[in-house]
Amino acid sequence: MVGSEGMLGAHLVLGVLTAPLHAVVQGSGAAWRIGGAPFKRELARSTALQRCLNRYLYVLMAQQATSAACLRFHLIGQRLARWLLMSQDRAHSDSFHVTHEFLAYMLGVRRVGVTAAASALQRNGLIQYHRGKMKVLDRRGLEAAACSCYSTDHQTYDDLLV
Repeated sequence: MVGSEGMLGAHLVLGVLTAPLHAVVQGSGAAWRIGGAPFKRELARSTALQRCLNRYLYVLMAQQATSAACLRFHLIGQRLARWLLMSQDRAHSDSFHVTHEFLAYMLGVRRVGVTAAASALQRNGLIQYHRGKMKVLDRRGLEAAACSCYSTDHQTYDDLLV
C-alpha cells in the first residue's frame, strides 16, 4: 500500500527494470511521474535520495513480511481493521471509497467474510459504510480492534520515514 510517503517503481532503486506486481489505484489524488531513465540518473547523482529510498525499501520489505504473517495468523476482522487504518493513513481522510469486493480481494478472503467483519465493526460504532463509502468513526477503537501488525507497521514508518 502506497500513499504520499512512497512510490511505485521501487524496483528501479535496485536496478531491476521489470516489476513483478501490478498496481491498483484505490483513491483519487495527485501524483508525480518521472521516466525510468531520468529517475536512475537522479538516483545515481544524489546520495540523499539513495539513502531515503533505501529506507523506504526497508519499510516496504518489513510491511510485506508483516502482511504475510498477518494473513496466516490473524482473524478477518483484525486484518480488516488494520487495512482500514492503513487506508485512512494514506488517504489523509476519515472517509474514502472502498467496496466489500475490493476489500475481499485485498485481504484474500471471500466477500461474505468482509461483510461479516465490516458489519461487526459498524455495530461497535467504529466505522460507518454504505455502498462503497467508508467512514472511520472511532480511530482509537479501530486501532484496538486491529491486530498488532498495524502498530508494528506504524512504528516502522515513524522510525524510518518521518
